[in-house]
Amino acid sequence: FYLEMLGVKIDGVGTTTLKITGRPLIDVDIEYFPSEDPIEAMSLITAGIVTNSEVTIRRVPIEFMEIELATLEQMGQKLEVSGEYVARNGRTRLVDVTTKPSVLHAPEDKIHPMPFPGLNIDNLPFFAVIAANAHGQTMIHDWVYENRAIYLTELNRLGAQVQLLDPHRIYVNGPTKWRAAEVGCPPALRPAACLLLAMLAARGVSELRNIYVIERGYEDLAERLNTIGAKVEYFQD
Repeated sequence: FYLEMLGVKIDGVGTTTLKITGRPLIDVDIEYFPSEDPIEAMSLITAGIVTNSEVTIRRVPIEFMEIELATLEQMGQKLEVSGEYVARNGRTRLVDVTTKPSVLHAPEDKIHPMPFPGLNIDNLPFFAVIAANAHGQTMIHDWVYENRAIYLTELNRLGAQVQLLDPHRIYVNGPTKWRAAEVGCPPALRPAACLLLAMLAARGVSELRNIYVIERGYEDLAERLNTIGAKVEYFQD
């Protein structure tokens, strides 16, 4: 969308093949609004689910979240989804999603990412936290990233039961009685965010250290979590 507004000709939008005709010079002034982030939306949805709370997340880009929401509903998660409206960029389809307190169960099949319009690879780790709240055993298959799955075993420090099968697959057994703990952030962004979200459900005070990776990937995540009832404070030793 941005390139088209700059005058670049792009054929095949919405298909699997794009044909782009370049320009020797791009010299125009435009006003453009980036699309809303589906991974950020999934992070906030997970916060509502893991704390078994009613939370409304606004401006969710539904065309990039349909498989995620369908998987959640298959697991027993109650969701209210508003009618669609258009983002400020005039293209992205948005909805508001409300999580409801629910009793979750493990899905019949493994949870794994696929190319668009499948489940987003960066949304996959959040299902480890969600599966830890569900009754039964869930397999998470992270076939894209080498060794990222191992960082999800850090959830065990908070009371989860995550079993590493190989560098790409884990079993998550639930439900979990989350407990407070002191944990260092792994270098992978989404597993680090998963630890923060799991801490919201743990009784007591948890400490998450070396949070640079989260600060790099999110804007004011702690502050926004606090607006919906969390108690997240920054500190330095």
